[in-house]
Amino acid sequence: MILRYDRLAVELPKPKNPSPNDAAAIQELLGGKYGEMSTLMNYTFQSFNFRGRNRLRPFYDLTCSIAAEEYSHIEALSYAINLLLTGQTVRGKDPVPAPLADAKDARNSYHFLTSAQSALPVDSMGNPWTGQNVHASGNLKLDLLHNFFLECGARANKMRVYEMVSDPCARAVVGYLLVRGGVHVVAYAKALEKLTGVEVSKLVPVPELSNDAFPEAKKLQDQQKLHLKLYTFSPDDYKTAGVIWDGKHPEDGQPLELVQGGFEGVPYPVLEEEPQLNSPGADDYDPQMFADIAKKMGIKL
Repeated sequence: MILRYDRLAVELPKPKNPSPNDAAAIQELLGGKYGEMSTLMNYTFQSFNFRGRNRLRPFYDLTCSIAAEEYSHIEALSYAINLLLTGQTVRGKDPVPAPLADAKDARNSYHFLTSAQSALPVDSMGNPWTGQNVHASGNLKLDLLHNFFLECGARANKMRVYEMVSDPCARAVVGYLLVRGGVHVVAYAKALEKLTGVEVSKLVPVPELSNDAFPEAKKLQDQQKLHLKLYTFSPDDYKTAGVIWDGKHPEDGQPLELVQGGFEGVPYPVLEEEPQLNSPGADDYDPQMFADIAKKMGIKL
């Protein structure tokens, strides 16, 4: 089961101007072949299908912990996309002046035609994410090799998207994912080392460029040490992941840390209504009615 918190994993600066093409690029990191939808579902199904977990508990706990974090990555990307799309069209309820005219030149028109200026489970070209991206072979060595490759491919895509976008909101979320994705690269490398004795961590970083090259990533590493921490995303379970996430970081030699639980997080950005897109609609809703009911129940809205 998943325990969910009503907070976002990373603080995102509000864009000064809408940037639909930055949003389209960011979509690759959400719904592309190497995107966060793929990492989430790969590790989730591997954890569901894990046989012999009592004997191999540390590998199971590691996979479960990383799978849970991937949910928060999809969430962060979705909010970044929403923020980057906000303001691209003219708010109002009159369709005659063509309030969506400025969306014609956006590279991913699905953001306006099917989702009311919001994120979708698609790649940067609008192709839907598919379950064919999921690899859950049942063989531990093969799955760990795949996961290491998947995280390295994801890292390459993040670096390219960073070089493609310029908005501070877009770069903030990519920088964050470079740091946390780097944790997962190292984690799967160390898991393969424990399982096989092969020093896989000598391969990192893949591609051969340190996160220090990306200011947003470097800030998170220097100030919060986020490249050293593996979170279990559970108050009590998955503790044996620390058997694998142990020792020193292969790049800077700092000690690794297993954190029981998840991120403290930050409040969600407020997404304003878009009446020209009928989002969210429900104009007849009377908030006072629910406020009165909530007051009677002792709930503060």
